[in-house]
Amino acid sequence: MEKKKVYLFRHGETFYNEKGIFTGWKDSRLSPKGIKSARVLARKLKNKKFQIAFYTRLSRSKDTLKEVLKFHPECKKLIKDDRMIERNYGILNGTSHEAFIKKMGKKLYKLEIEGDFICDMSKECRKKTERFLGEEEYRAIHRGYNIPPPKGESFAMVEKRVASFIKDLKKIMKKEKVNVAISSHGNSIRLFRKIMENATKEETTKWKIPYDKYYEYSIKTLINFINYK
Repeated sequence: MEKKKVYLFRHGETFYNEKGIFTGWKDSRLSPKGIKSARVLARKLKNKKFQIAFYTRLSRSKDTLKEVLKFHPECKKLIKDDRMIERNYGILNGTSHEAFIKKMGKKLYKLEIEGDFICDMSKECRKKTERFLGEEEYRAIHRGYNIPPPKGESFAMVEKRVASFIKDLKKIMKKEKVNVAISSHGNSIRLFRKIMENATKEETTKWKIPYDKYYEYSIKTLINFINYK
């Protein structure tokens, strides 16, 4: 039986990505660098063939796919599916990483340091402590598997919707006997990879998802990772 392929890729860099902002469900446009990387990606996919392409409601997904589709007149069907949308950062959507670290550091300093009546610190030492506490909280939310931001999604929550998408994707590809392309987002790709590659939570949270490369999978197994280029 002929193997059908999935070509999965991330949108190009956005202005929010460039500035270190929790983008989430905010609709930040592609930066000039992001447009360039989308075009690099499009050239890498130029000789691949797919008949269906998936995208999300966010412009960065649609605009990246638009660059890719310039080389693919054979793709006649476009499907919007927000199960592959970026992780929702809740009240942190649109907040800079730096602002979060500073604000949370001050808050945790009061709770964990002053709240425990630890002796006075110098101004410089306090700043370093606040920074450390803020960075620890940032890492917990940004890369902690089961920890959602306030009113947002954890990786575990994203994995559930991505798993649902993969289940339906497999049915579509088997029924229509087609290759597909998916223009998605960093964290959804992270969980897509986890499922397809049978990876651990620890591996998943450490991955960096590039802007100008793609992941290629086979529909025959839908669990075995083939390559990314």
